[in-house]
Amino acid sequence: MSDAPRPGEDSAPTASADEATSTAASASTAPPTGSAAARPSTARVWWLAIRPNTLPAAIAPVVAGLGAAVSGHPIAWGPALGCLAVALLLQIAANLANDLADFRSGADAGDRLGPVRVAAGGLVTPRSLAVATAFVVGCAGLVGLYLVSVGGIVLLVVGALAIVAALLYTGGPWPYGYHGLGEVFVFAFFGLVAVGGTVYLQTGGLGALAILVSIAMGCLATAILVVNNLRDIDSDRRAGKRTLAVSLGRRFARLEYEALLGVAAAMPVAAWLAGLAGPTVLVALVAAPLAIPLLRAVFAEGDPRRLNPVLKGTARLELAAAVLLAVGLAVGGR
Repeated sequence: MSDAPRPGEDSAPTASADEATSTAASASTAPPTGSAAARPSTARVWWLAIRPNTLPAAIAPVVAGLGAAVSGHPIAWGPALGCLAVALLLQIAANLANDLADFRSGADAGDRLGPVRVAAGGLVTPRSLAVATAFVVGCAGLVGLYLVSVGGIVLLVVGALAIVAALLYTGGPWPYGYHGLGEVFVFAFFGLVAVGGTVYLQTGGLGALAILVSIAMGCLATAILVVNNLRDIDSDRRAGKRTLAVSLGRRFARLEYEALLGVAAAMPVAAWLAGLAGPTVLVALVAAPLAIPLLRAVFAEGDPRRLNPVLKGTARLELAAAVLLAVGLAVGGR
């Protein structure tokens, strides 16, 4: 996804990350001076490239999955940390690959409304991005082999599919993110696969609770993508990127965002009513008020750049909901 989670905007952001984005964005819109002083430092450029504000979409499903698994099972910290590492590495790899693919396709043009992209901004060469992507994918593969040793061959298949999905979001001969399938893959890999894989490695199986938790996380991760696509409707249309927002319009994207947040909020309630979790699971709803200003901004008219903070806010909402859900499940049991 352009600025969202992908299998893919920029963990909870820090002031330095925001400052970096602002600095690089200014640099990208100014004429090149050839002066090193006009460019961010190398460390800051790569910080921009990994898009730190997208990382909650990788962290949240692992945290929530651990919450779903912890009832009656002590946490196996090796697999837990392995899942977190793989999720983060694949998110970063997807971000780097997306930066490169959108640069090559012309989707990241000079009228971009979101934070600067390092290839389009001339901050990193395409070759360097390709090498970095391969390196990060290799690191994810190494950690994944450890997870395969714990969970068996099924993890090898799932991991391979996740890598392919991350790289082909906007790359390859038929980038599925350009053909309206971004939401499907983000929901699948940042919900069903990420939560399910975490639970499976902890318990050796899956159940109804894991499915409900994965739906909640998948919806919130997908909502990040929807905001990104809503913001970029005009530029995506010019670049031939046929997202659902481009094909079905702004009203559809707004209603889609609202529905995704609503379904996510309903999952803890469903788990409690179905007897899959104790009433403490409802503590996850404490995060719900965070959605109110986000919905207002999404349904408002005006400069699409107003949605940049909504991307970060939706990522914060997902991470907050995941932590609260995990705590509620761990404390309350079933």
